[in-house]
Amino acid sequence: MSVGRVILAIIFPPLAVIGRGCGSFLIITILTCIGWVPGVIGALIILNKNK
Repeated sequence: MSVGRVILAIIFPPLAVIGRGCGSFLIITILTCIGWVPGVIGALIILNKNK
């Protein structure tokens, strides 16, 4: 998890996880629409997982 991805996850979570697949992108997009904080938390969790 690079510093750039963390900053991107805080600013716009769906862009930070776009490289992890369509499912992750859709989940984070839905969470971000529900609220910004759940989107950020979800993006950080997905980015923290090993590939």
